[in-house]
Amino acid sequence: MAPMTASSHATRAQSFNAAAAQYAANRPSYPPALFDAIEDLAGHPLTGAHVADIGAGTGIATALLHARGADVVAVEPGDGMAAQFRRAHPDIPIIRGDGNTLPLTTSSADFLTYAQSWHWTDPAQAVPEALRVLRPGGALALWWNTEALDVPWIAEAADRIDRYFDVNVQAEKRGVNARVADPTGRLDFVRREVRWSRRVPIDTHLANIGSHSIFLVQGEEAAAAFLAEERDHLTRAFPDGIVEEVYDVILLVATNPA
Repeated sequence: MAPMTASSHATRAQSFNAAAAQYAANRPSYPPALFDAIEDLAGHPLTGAHVADIGAGTGIATALLHARGADVVAVEPGDGMAAQFRRAHPDIPIIRGDGNTLPLTTSSADFLTYAQSWHWTDPAQAVPEALRVLRPGGALALWWNTEALDVPWIAEAADRIDRYFDVNVQAEKRGVNARVADPTGRLDFVRREVRWSRRVPIDTHLANIGSHSIFLVQGEEAAAAFLAEERDHLTRAFPDGIVEEVYDVILLVATNPA
């Protein structure tokens, strides 16, 4: 797999704006156990905490944090994603910005959360910004839904994506660890994994994977050709039309030692 250049990274990061509605309707959510784990590792509850959800996208995680009782504000750089967020969550404030230059005051947050979004930042900038905005003892929580590759049908599907697009998306995600997340070494991350699953129609599953950046930057023709082939595979494997997507949420939590 060729390394991702700065320009291709930016293109993939910006690709979601044109597919914001598809993203909101079909992407998986996160299980309650994830938020239990965040609280456990942070050592304090989300309820009543000042939380900034960075790279909030369409608000999947932000809404769950809000429902948990957090006083949450979203930060999102993309026009399309922010517009979709406002339509879906008019009662939650959203600010335009990104993790490299947070539009937040110093020592103002108990939690900074990055759901599926830390890899779009430059940690050399995002780590100091997180430490600036977090209160002493505040927690930085990063997490990613990753496909459970020990489930045979999921591993086979991931292999088909890798071969078709000459990428290894799962390696990109599973390669995230404390050293990669913070190459400066200023944060002491603790890692935890949370497994969960959802049962969805084949159409929802295909729309979900089609909303990932690797598909969005390929162009409609290439993406549609792959998804048509994938529909055939899944229809044979799941004649009732329902698939169980199984995920391992990779969670990294570090507290501000200041």
